[in-house]
Amino acid sequence: MNDHRISRRRFLAAAGMAGAAAALTACGGAASSAASSVASSAAASSEAAQSVELIVFAAASLTETLNAIGECYTADHPEVTFRFNFDSSGTLKTQIQEGADCDLFISAGQKQMNQLDITASTDVNKDGLDFVDADSRVNLLENKVVLCVPEGSDKGIDSFDALAEHLKAQDILFCMGNSDVPVGQYTQKILTYYQLDEAALAAAGVITYGSNVKEVTTQVTEGSVDAGVVYCTDAYSAGLTPVDEATKEMCGQVIYPAAVLKAAPNAEAAKEFLAYLQTDKAMTVFEGVGFSAV
Repeated sequence: MNDHRISRRRFLAAAGMAGAAAALTACGGAASSAASSVASSAAASSEAAQSVELIVFAAASLTETLNAIGECYTADHPEVTFRFNFDSSGTLKTQIQEGADCDLFISAGQKQMNQLDITASTDVNKDGLDFVDADSRVNLLENKVVLCVPEGSDKGIDSFDALAEHLKAQDILFCMGNSDVPVGQYTQKILTYYQLDEAALAAAGVITYGSNVKEVTTQVTEGSVDAGVVYCTDAYSAGLTPVDEATKEMCGQVIYPAAVLKAAPNAEAAKEFLAYLQTDKAMTVFEGVGFSAV
């Protein structure tokens, strides 16, 4: 068993189960109590405060946390509501490129953000796309890539080393994200680390794919596959206990960049919300489910 395997106790401590529950409960409670306390004042000041609906495109792995943080933010800023669009970063990047309205983009990988940022290397932004306000761009969060198996699995997949051996033997069904999805790209790096041929494994029927990390998580949870690679935060949200955590040597760091778009309908409000996401209050919610500040 290798050194980077993590136990259930270590994972639950890292994910901060109790902290997450407290943070999300406190956030929800704040939204509830604030809603009643601001009702009259909000009505009185409705003419003075201009209502804003922020359109936030965010990686699917942020679904639970951003919904909770959005409730908190609206409690403190009743004039601001949210329209969240959660999907794979690749899909969101394409939607932005095709002209979809978006104020703030939060990607699960640097590649998708770089492809929209004119200041990024031309090796990545090959089409010279100029959608991102580079001055607003920040590295917001870090996540971890983990290996999960269905509850009660008897395949003996208790580490990435063991996964590699089973893939070489072609005696399991493994789920990973598509190549245009950040979690899929991180998984590809892990396969390369173990000198595994993804195309050959897929052709042999050993690999199945998910269009985003939530689909991979669902396949593992339902037991339709023997193992899958997801993010620590998605494992936590799905009630899965990872059996191993990928090292930087395997797939690098999992950094979530965020930026306001140049064509944002509500650029100033988006910048204010992005600043809020970097506060201790918001970071407490992120950290409660396994994210960490960069």
